[in-house]
Amino acid sequence: MSIACCLPVVECVYCLACARWTWQRCLHSGGYDSETWGVASAAEFEPVPRLCRLILSVYEDDLENPQWAPPGGYGMEPRWVVHRRTYEHTHGHAPTYLLYVDHRHSDVVLAVRGMNMAKESDYAVLLDNKLGQRRFDGGYVHNGLLKAAEWVFDAECDVLRDLLEKNPGYTLTFAGHSLGSGVVAMLALVAVHNRERLGGIERKRIRCFAMAPARCMSLNLAVRYADVINAVILQDDFLPRTDIPLEDIFKSLFCLPCLLCGRCLIDTCIPESVMLRDPRRLYAPGRLYHIVERKPFSCGRIPPVVRTAVPVDGRFEHIVLSCNAISSDHAIIWIEREAQRALDLLLENEKTMEAPEVQRMGNDVTISRDHDKEQQAALRRAVALGVADVPSTYGTFDENPTSGADEASPLLSDSGRRKAVWDEWIARIFEKDETGQMVPRR
Repeated sequence: MSIACCLPVVECVYCLACARWTWQRCLHSGGYDSETWGVASAAEFEPVPRLCRLILSVYEDDLENPQWAPPGGYGMEPRWVVHRRTYEHTHGHAPTYLLYVDHRHSDVVLAVRGMNMAKESDYAVLLDNKLGQRRFDGGYVHNGLLKAAEWVFDAECDVLRDLLEKNPGYTLTFAGHSLGSGVVAMLALVAVHNRERLGGIERKRIRCFAMAPARCMSLNLAVRYADVINAVILQDDFLPRTDIPLEDIFKSLFCLPCLLCGRCLIDTCIPESVMLRDPRRLYAPGRLYHIVERKPFSCGRIPPVVRTAVPVDGRFEHIVLSCNAISSDHAIIWIEREAQRALDLLLENEKTMEAPEVQRMGNDVTISRDHDKEQQAALRRAVALGVADVPSTYGTFDENPTSGADEASPLLSDSGRRKAVWDEWIARIFEKDETGQMVPRR
């Protein structure tokens, strides 16, 4: 009708709206997602580049004669490698991984490589999931990744227990990239709930670093396990930002940019409050570390800045339209390089404030307490938004893909019930020390 009247008002308004949306999305940079977060300290970020190099070492066939070592090498002793499991050992149940005892840093590390595009078994792990298929500890997780983690845990728990008994006081660290990041995130959940099989190790000695993490657990789990799981994201990486089913991603690999653009439009039109009300929606796990090294309209890269938080809403919900989102920002090589640059800058900035050993130990305690307070605030926010419910005991799994999918959304309208949920969460995760401060429960 507007065309017949020679006044295409509706068409003009529609075109202007599309142009405005496109302009806003093109201007949206990955740095905006974490601009309100605090800056990480060198002490808490120190393991990241080192663990990235350990993950890279899993790709080597012979660590005595490495072919793909980054500048400066892997920084590891081949004689400290306990064993390396290839696809022949895992029989397709899990990706290749390596078990290493780092005596320099008093750490027992299990590192898992990223996805091997030539292995059908890796695709099988990723595609083994449906919305709301697998429940875990009161939340939802990715079914295939959890099954892979359970297989690895059953295969390695005896070895891990022996190593921890031979090396008392060592931490137990799980590190992985991309597909491996989802496996180690699930592995951390399983390890926390089966500490007796690891010799009764304290919860605070278990930690996980997921590089370029997949969205593998529901929001309440991501917040509750933020004291154990750390996720590292480089700038515009697409994987932690998209909730597209992994099946659709890898079926549409050659038209992935078109798929991401379409999903970007959908995410922009759907309010975040609606997304948060779906308890089955999966998110990037744990505490997030965001490495920002580019700005809009900047030429080249800027000195990287590491920001960290335990966000609830605004948790990397929107895809960034960037040529680096599916290439360099997701590559473990670039993550290691930028993480090392960021750590060097953090150390340089703190060098002028170098303190004696006793004070440095006090600073570590302060960082731990700040993280605990931040996690408690995130838990309060999750309860206030109505995206969390009382967690179940370990072992309550739902093997029926349709069971639990039609459950009512856990909206908490009653203030007394919210307080009860909050008190139970705090009692499960934290306890008071001798000084009265809240610390993670052992």
